[in-house]
Amino acid sequence: MNDTPDRAGEQDAKKRDATPNKQVERQHKPREARVAADAPKQDAQVRPVVRPTVQPARRRKRHVFLFLSWILICVAPIVAAAFYMNTYAADQYASKLAFSVRSEEQSSAIELLGGITELSGSSSTDTDVLYAFLNSQELVSRVNERVDLESIWSRVSIEQDPLYAYDPGGTIEDLVNHWSRKVSVIYDSGTSLIEIRVLAFDPHEAQRIANAVLAECTVMINNLSTIAREDAIRYSRDDLEIASARLREARQSLTLFRNRTQIVDPSIDTQNQMGLLVTLQQQLADAMIEGDLLRDTTSTSDPRLEQADRRVEVINQRIEEERQKLGLGGGAEGAVVFADLVGEYEGLIVDREFAEVAYTTALAGFNGAQAEARRQSRYLAAHIQPSLAQKAEHPERIKLILFVALFSFLSWCVLALVYYSLRDRS
Repeated sequence: MNDTPDRAGEQDAKKRDATPNKQVERQHKPREARVAADAPKQDAQVRPVVRPTVQPARRRKRHVFLFLSWILICVAPIVAAAFYMNTYAADQYASKLAFSVRSEEQSSAIELLGGITELSGSSSTDTDVLYAFLNSQELVSRVNERVDLESIWSRVSIEQDPLYAYDPGGTIEDLVNHWSRKVSVIYDSGTSLIEIRVLAFDPHEAQRIANAVLAECTVMINNLSTIAREDAIRYSRDDLEIASARLREARQSLTLFRNRTQIVDPSIDTQNQMGLLVTLQQQLADAMIEGDLLRDTTSTSDPRLEQADRRVEVINQRIEEERQKLGLGGGAEGAVVFADLVGEYEGLIVDREFAEVAYTTALAGFNGAQAEARRQSRYLAAHIQPSLAQKAEHPERIKLILFVALFSFLSWCVLALVYYSLRDRS
C-alpha cells in the first residue's frame, strides 16, 4: 500500500525530466523539418469529410427481369435444341457426287495435218443450265418416278422427327421444298464443277437418289447436245431446200419455154440461121454471075437465061424469108417476136445460173454443218461417282447446338441493350 504513491512520484519526476529534453531537441531541429512534421496534422484538420453519394447496390426488379429473360431467351433454346437433337433427330446418311459438262471437238484430217487441234473443255453455259435444272420441279418429278422419294424420306415418321422427316401426303410443291433441304447443290462458276450431296435415312437409299440424279442430268445434257446439232443442221437444211426449190422452178420455166417455142437454144438457132443466110447469099452471088455470063455469050431467047433469072429470084425470096425469120427484114412483127424470145431465154438462163450457184452454196453449207455436228460432242463427266456412306454424319448436332447458342445469346444481348436504352430515355 505504501509502494504505490512512491511509484507514482517517480513517474512524475521522470516526465518532468523528459519534457525539458524534448523541448531542447525541438529547438535544435531545423524549421523545414518542423513544418513538414506539422503538415499532415494541418491537412487533417482542413480536409472536409465527403459522404458517399451512391447507395450500396442491391437487387431490384429489373435485375430479376434480366435474369429471367436470359433463362428464357438464351438457356431455354439451347436446352430445347440439345434435347431435340439427341432425342428426336434421326440419323441421316450422305451420298456425294461431282461432275462437269464437257464439250469435245474432234478436229478434221486437214486440221490435224496443220497442227490445229481442239482440246476438250467445260461449257459454262451448259453448266448454268444444268444447275438450274438441278433445282427444278421437273427433275424432282423424274427422280421421284425412278426411286419414289416420298417413301424414302418418310421412312422416319413425322411424329418421330417432325423437323427432318417428310409428310407423304404432301403435294409436289412440298416435295420440291423438302428436296432443297435434302439435296445440296454447290456450283463453282470458276471451274464449272458441280458437287451434290444427297441425304437419306438409309445409306443405300441416299446412293440410289444420287444415281438417279446423275442419270437424269446425263439424259438432259444428251438432249441439249442433240438439239444443238439439229439446230445447226436445220438452218442449213432449210437453206438447201429453198435453193433446191428455186433451181427446180428455174429449170421448169426453161423447159416450158422450149416446149412452147420448139427452140432448145435460140443462140444456136441464130447461128444456124446466120450460116444459112450466108450460104444463100453466096449462092445468090454465084447465080447472078452465071446469069451475067449467059447474057454475054447467048441470045436473049436462050432458055438457060430464063432459068438463071428464075434461080436468082428464088434465092432472093428465100433470103428474104430467112431475114424475116431472124428479124432482120422489114417485118417488124418477126423482129419483135425474135427479140422477145431471145430476151426471155436469156432471163431464164440467168435465173437458172443464179439458182445453180445458190444451190451449190447451200449444199456445201449443209455438208459442212453435218460434218461440224458429227465432230462436236457434249457429255456429262462425273469425276466423283455417288458414294456409299458408312456412318451417319447428319444432322451435325454439335454445330447446330452451337449455332442456336450463339444466335440466342446475341438476341438476348440485343434485347437487353434495347431495354436499357429505352429505360434511360424514359
